[in-house]
Amino acid sequence: MKVSLFITCYNDTLFPETGQAVVRVLERLGHSIDFPQDQTCCGQMHWNTGYHREALPIIRHFVSTFGDAEAVCIPSSSCVAMIRDHYLKAAIASRDQAFIAEVESLVPRVYEFSEFLVNKLGVTDVGATYPHRVTYHASCHSLRSLHLDDIPFRLLRKVRGIQLVDLPEVEQCCGFGGTFAIKNADVSSAMLADKVRQVLNTGAEVCTAVDNSCLMHIYGSLHRQRTYVKAAHIAEILASQSGIEAALGRLR
Repeated sequence: MKVSLFITCYNDTLFPETGQAVVRVLERLGHSIDFPQDQTCCGQMHWNTGYHREALPIIRHFVSTFGDAEAVCIPSSSCVAMIRDHYLKAAIASRDQAFIAEVESLVPRVYEFSEFLVNKLGVTDVGATYPHRVTYHASCHSLRSLHLDDIPFRLLRKVRGIQLVDLPEVEQCCGFGGTFAIKNADVSSAMLADKVRQVLNTGAEVCTAVDNSCLMHIYGSLHRQRTYVKAAHIAEILASQSGIEAALGRLR
């Protein structure tokens, strides 16, 4: 299968290792990767802060860029949630019937990375080796919008050498929420403190998730406390075959 990769502006700017890891996993499974050079942003930041009119050209650009893709793989549940939950709303508001049809055609071909592996490709064992104690944080969009449920766990349990430990109160938000962390800093910090305490209670060496935004928020606190607990996107763990690529030196 030819897979079109949308790396997201967030990953492209701050976490390029995630996109590289996705490519390694998919190529290991025998798939070819298409990376449209014209890709930019899904428009989530604009839409979620109320700038719907300003988000529309960004949404149109995404649809135009990926309209012919056989499948679009995205290592970010929040961006996939934006596309699934709001693109059709934006198209309907535009009253552009051709655009509405394009969105309706594209959205079913858009997948978050872990669900793409499990639900689209039917794969749970990607040949990874990662001998570390790991806990998984379920981001809000993955849990409440995409309903990934146990999909990430099914992949992680197949990783050789991993010691996967449950995160207490895994359903609780880490407090990031994009601009929420800026506009409601005190509340966000309190939520983060609760999440980090639970991560530390697991004794994990690495905290993983399907969203680097959450991991950045969580790791910021872990790092400031000098806990030496690392953060790694699930793609980095699944790409690892030596067991050292993702955690060592990650997010310093």
